[in-house]
Amino acid sequence: MLKIYEMLHSPYCIPITMILRSAGQEYESIRVPNWDRSAVIELTGGNYYQVPVLVHNGRVVYEESDSSLTVAHYVDEQFMDGALFPDRISGTHEVLISHLEDELEGLSFKLCDIHYIEAIADLNERTNVRRHKERKFGRGCVDRWRRNAPAIRAELMAGLNRFRGSLTESAYPLTESAYLFGDQPVYADYALAGVIGNYLHPAANELDPDQDWLRAWLKRLQP
Repeated sequence: MLKIYEMLHSPYCIPITMILRSAGQEYESIRVPNWDRSAVIELTGGNYYQVPVLVHNGRVVYEESDSSLTVAHYVDEQFMDGALFPDRISGTHEVLISHLEDELEGLSFKLCDIHYIEAIADLNERTNVRRHKERKFGRGCVDRWRRNAPAIRAELMAGLNRFRGSLTESAYPLTESAYLFGDQPVYADYALAGVIGNYLHPAANELDPDQDWLRAWLKRLQP
C-alpha cells in the first residue's frame, strides 16, 4: 500500500493526492501535525521534515531540494506514464511551476494561515506553529498578514485571473476542455490547484463571484 505523509492544507500535498486519485491509485493518508514533524524526521533519517513524503514499495520519497519536484516526478513515472511532464513543454512548464509554487503560494499560505493557525485549539500547539512562522517571516507576521489580508487577497486574485484565457473552454473549442498547456492536465495544473486548495482550506476564504471559469476548471481536474 502506498502511504503519503501529508497536511491536508499543504499546497504541495494537495497536487500529489489529486494526481493519485486521478490515477485511481489507492493510498493511506497519514496526517502530520504542523507542530510535530517527528514522524517525517524519523522516516527520512533526519534528512527532511516537510511534506509530502511517500512510502512505496519499500522506498521513501521526498524532495531533494527546494525545487526538485522529486515526489511529483516519482508519482508521474509510477502512476501517470509520464503525462505530467511532457518534453514538448519543458522549460516553459518548469518556469510556470516555479511561479506557482513561489509567488502565488507566497500569497495563498498567508491567507490560509491567518485562519488555520487561530483554529488550532491547543494553546501549546498553536503557539508552536505561530513561532515556527515567526522564525521564518519575523515576529508578529501572522498579525501583519491579517491586517494586510485585503491587499494580499487582491494580489492573489489578480494572479489567478491571469490564467483565465488558458483555462476557459473557449480557448480549446474543438476539445471542449482547457488546461494550462492544452486539452490534458500537466503538473502545473495540479500545482495551481494546490495553491487554490491551500487558499480555500479555511472556510473563511472563497473565490470571487466572477471566477466560475476557475471553478469549472477545478471541477474538470477533479477525478
